[in-house]
Amino acid sequence: MGIREDMPILARHEGVWDGVYTYYNAAGEQIDEHKSRLFCRFPDDGTHPYHQTNHYTWPDGRTEVREFPAEYRDKRVWWDNDLIVGWAAEVGLDQYNRTVMLYWQRKGDPSLYLYEMIQISDDGQSRCRTWHWIRNGLLETRTAIQETLVSKDWRAVEADMAASAG
Repeated sequence: MGIREDMPILARHEGVWDGVYTYYNAAGEQIDEHKSRLFCRFPDDGTHPYHQTNHYTWPDGRTEVREFPAEYRDKRVWWDNDLIVGWAAEVGLDQYNRTVMLYWQRKGDPSLYLYEMIQISDDGQSRCRTWHWIRNGLLETRTAIQETLVSKDWRAVEADMAASAG
């Protein structure tokens, strides 16, 4: 079986998602907020069975793009790149089939790790995500992310973006 068959909840996330990331410190005070556009892909070429690209835009005009190509084994997606090392797995205890859980560490900072929980709506049109950043066993930051599906057809959206840029 392949990644889509083994991870049907994650497969429902395929597409382009627009959202807002809001960061809070341990005291619950907002410390950052920015918009996002995420491309969640299951490419056919076989190089990486899952590849996510995150585009971030801040109100002051700053932008950032991050690439997250991933391996697949043992019913998990695995990342190991210049920024993070970690995994994603479906939560089998969720009888509603809405939940994916992630764990990752930032490279070069072993005192900081993160758990992420993602819930996709039953109709697949929205999802919410929460991150808990933990340093030395203590909560440091929380991130709340609300996203809406733009298109399941990430190839067409990428082609439109390339045509607009060219």
